[in-house]
Amino acid sequence: MQIKVKGKHIEVTEAIDAYAKKKAERLTRYFDRVLGIDIIIEKEPNGYHVEFIVDVEHHEDFIVNARDPDLYAAIDAAADKEARVIVDWKERVRNKKHCTD
Repeated sequence: MQIKVKGKHIEVTEAIDAYAKKKAERLTRYFDRVLGIDIIIEKEPNGYHVEFIVDVEHHEDFIVNARDPDLYAAIDAAADKEARVIVDWKERVRNKKHCTD
C-alpha cells in the first residue's frame, strides 16, 4: 500500500509527512483491502484543507475533506471521517451478504 502526501501552497515537512502517514496507516485496521492513500494538504487564507483519497479493492475511491485553522486538527478530522466512511461501507456490504429475507 502506498501513502502519498502532497502539499498545495505549503511545503510538506518531515513532521507533517510522518503525522499524516501515521494517521493514514490506521485506516488499514478497519479494512485490509486498501490499495493506496493520497493525502492532499492545502493552505487556505483561513486555515488548512485536508483531503484523504482512499483507493480500495472493488469500489470507487473514498474521498473525504476536512477544514480547520490548525493543520494537525484538520488531519485528525479527515482521518476520523475516512475511518467512519470505510466502517459504514464495510457494514453495508456485510449486512447485504448475511441478509435473511
